Amino acid sequence: MNTNGYSDKVTANRADVPNWVALIIALIFWVILLPLVHAGLPWAISLLVPHYGWINSRPVNWNLLGLIPVALATICLIWLMILHFSRIPKRVKLERTPTYLLTRGPYKYSRNPMYVAELALWLGWAILYGSMIVFIGFLIMGLVMNYRVIPREERDLDARFGEAYREYKNKVPRWL
Repeated sequence: MNTNGYSDKVTANRADVPNWVALIIALIFWVILLPLVHAGLPWAISLLVPHYGWINSRPVNWNLLGLIPVALATICLIWLMILHFSRIPKRVKLERTPTYLLTRGPYKYSRNPMYVAELALWLGWAILYGSMIVFIGFLIMGLVMNYRVIPREERDLDARFGEAYREYKNKVPRWL
């Protein structure tokens, strides 16, 4: 076992890549995949059903309120991207569990600011498009994140960081 509780055999099997490769992978995620899933997909899904509140194929004023959570979520995601890019070491192990515990920036207010931002995007799009199906997507994502994804991540973080993570977990809420 090494100092963070993982066997050396397990960590030795992880891909170890130069930071420029990790940066390209991260940019693909942040600039292509994230917008496709959290902007393109809600838009495409919204086309399947009527847009409530829209007149002459345009949103009315209350639909435009959906742009508020979209803007706030976008700002939060850009802040998170900058925080994560500032931590890229010379060599990066590609692992599911992070190699460092980030507790600054939005992580001071939420243990899962990325998920909060992603859900805010879906809620904002649901309001903007006046789309019940996008709103149902928002609810399903929230349930899956809360009951499946986050508990698994919390177990992994507890195993990797131990007491430091438990202290952080006691101080900062899961959502907001």
